[in-house]
Amino acid sequence: MGEIYHFSARTLGGETIGLDRYRDKVLLIVNTASECGFTPQYAGLQKLHEHYAARGFEVLGFPCNQFGKQEPGDAAQIGSFCEKNFGVTFPMFEKIDVKGPNAHPLYRYLTDEAPGLLGLKAIKWNFTKFLISRNGAVSKRYAPATKPGEIEKDIEALL
Repeated sequence: MGEIYHFSARTLGGETIGLDRYRDKVLLIVNTASECGFTPQYAGLQKLHEHYAARGFEVLGFPCNQFGKQEPGDAAQIGSFCEKNFGVTFPMFEKIDVKGPNAHPLYRYLTDEAPGLLGLKAIKWNFTKFLISRNGAVSKRYAPATKPGEIEKDIEALL
């Protein structure tokens, strides 16, 4: 495959968009949750989004309730939470599965392209991050504990 652009996803507002909308941008794709110990990373993700947006960078958030049921809300609740608590302005998508038989095709692709530790493909927890180059290829995968600010050098290298 080689690129993410043939996938589509539904926004929190219910609009289906093709990821080809983000062609020629550097992306950070993150599975998110509102009730997780890593939830404060929303602030760091928003900071990256604001700092690098003018240079062609975007964060894409994909809420997921598969880990400890830490994203129980519906689309309206998730959007309100992210905006009110962290000022999130980057694109947020509808809640999806990121592992298992119902995993979103984008996440099946991401985990095939960038397996985690010891070559294990499955997403292990909320806030796993995938850095995507301008040509739509997966550049790197980051563990949930990796803070958004720790990714800046890699973002800079792709911009």
